[in-house]
Amino acid sequence: MIDNRRGWQEMLSYALLGYRTTVRTSVGATPYLLVNGIEAVIPAKVEIPSLRIIQEAKLSDAEWVRKRIDQLTLIDEKRMVVVCHGHLYRQRMIRAFHKKDEYKGKFAPNWQGPYMVRKVLSGGALILSEMDGTEWPKLINSDAVKRYYV
Repeated sequence: MIDNRRGWQEMLSYALLGYRTTVRTSVGATPYLLVNGIEAVIPAKVEIPSLRIIQEAKLSDAEWVRKRIDQLTLIDEKRMVVVCHGHLYRQRMIRAFHKKDEYKGKFAPNWQGPYMVRKVLSGGALILSEMDGTEWPKLINSDAVKRYYV
């Protein structure tokens, strides 16, 4: 790696390659696959050819074009799979977010408004009353009360 901060621009292309070829949990695919419709060939596979590189090298021009067109027609299908995966991921995130909002046990609110403020005591304590005028028996900290304007 780089010992100082001066050579960061030389490593930027490697960082971008790593970012673009990493599978995203939210969509289940790499950004490179979504843009180009085919998985990226890492530089090591170009120098030490993989089966895919060897096969593409031995194709005639017409076969290669036909194969590329077939791959391009599959892009829409791959993107639809990613959209469905993203929708399911979003649903899981929404469920997880709403789970956090559910209060249980001792953390459940033991009072719920609307209330009117009858008296403000020193230190920020409030005496509340219900809308029908019945005074609330407990003092409430003013930090726990939301203001409501009609």
